[in-house]
Amino acid sequence: MGLDLVSYDTKAREAIKLFWANREKARQKQIESGSRDTGERGSVTAGKNMDGFVALVIDIVRANGLDRADIHQKRALLTLPGYFRPTKLWDLLIINEGRLVAALEFKSQVGPSFGNNFYNRAEEAIGVAHDLWTAYR
Repeated sequence: MGLDLVSYDTKAREAIKLFWANREKARQKQIESGSRDTGERGSVTAGKNMDGFVALVIDIVRANGLDRADIHQKRALLTLPGYFRPTKLWDLLIINEGRLVAALEFKSQVGPSFGNNFYNRAEEAIGVAHDLWTAYR
């Protein structure tokens, strides 16, 4: 049995459109409120940019055997204990039959400082993975 990608190509296109629309909405909202962040920061601080990709991942999880899994997106249910820090807040937790299947964090990279952003995201991913595995052991 192969992996069901649930119309991935169409849903990914929609997620990309939603990403850019949410960035623009956040930027416009800041301009209207008069409290504008510097540079491109106003486009990212609203926290909704990756919602389309979160929905796509949920669809793929549900279509591939975890249709009854508990999928948590609400802030109060997204915290797991860490080792080097007491807790970590995730974007999406997938729990099936009382067992953690996935803890996901969604990040985007846009703008002129790609190299710096790439380095920061890589460092963060390695650190979070090390913290989680150390806590698990």
